[in-house]
Amino acid sequence: MDPPKSFYNLIQKEEEQIQRQPRYVSRFRPTVVLENKQAKDVMRTMGPANVEVPSPDKFLKKHSKDPQMPEHSEGSKGVRRACALTQRRPPVPARTDPPPMGQTKRGFIKPAATVPVKPTPVSVDSKKGHKQLLETSGLVPKYVMKKDYGEIPAYLQRRSEAEGLAQEEHARLQKEQDGQEAMQQLTEEERQAALQGLKRKWDALHKEYQCLPLIIETLSQRAFKKSLEDAMKQLDENILLLESCTLLPKGAPKFSAKLFFPASHSGSLMRKHP
Repeated sequence: MDPPKSFYNLIQKEEEQIQRQPRYVSRFRPTVVLENKQAKDVMRTMGPANVEVPSPDKFLKKHSKDPQMPEHSEGSKGVRRACALTQRRPPVPARTDPPPMGQTKRGFIKPAATVPVKPTPVSVDSKKGHKQLLETSGLVPKYVMKKDYGEIPAYLQRRSEAEGLAQEEHARLQKEQDGQEAMQQLTEEERQAALQGLKRKWDALHKEYQCLPLIIETLSQRAFKKSLEDAMKQLDENILLLESCTLLPKGAPKFSAKLFFPASHSGSLMRKHP
């Protein structure tokens, strides 16, 4: 957007002159310029050169700069031949000559001072020649050669002893429990009292069963109905048992809900029917 108009913008403004600082000039500049001129004069090539000019007769010829091999003299060969003739080696001994006794400077066999080292036994387990040490390959019967091979370890013996003690303790406790659970003879009065108590509980369960709705839809209602049916069935079996038998576990009370009634309903029925 354009700035707001003002009559102050019509007044001519004086231009401000920027004053620049003087350029820096080193005081060693004349000396550097003089040294540069003196060095430049030395490199001039105008005029005659101050080097020796080669002569026109000594022009470059072919193979003039190739390396020259030293020449062989016949005298050196003759000297070598004379030395070879004067210094001859001893002749080769004949087949019939006796062998030299003792040790000579060259070509003698040193006596074996130590016993030869036996090679390390290895086993080859592939057709390509793969080798491994025989001791660590598992082919050497090292385990069966142990002193305690075939004996029962100590920790297994301790474990078997502990198991034996546990079995004896269990047998003792079982014997005591069997003695406590021995059967005892019921009198007629006790049997009739137990039957009446079971029948009262069956009546209470049957009344609660009849109070159930006709249509059972939820899972909790189905589970409650099934528990009632199981409890009534168990009571029927107990009533039939008491009607035909007069024996109870030894040490049991005259009438106990835990013996003739399921645990899931015994508490509630005992509260309803003391």
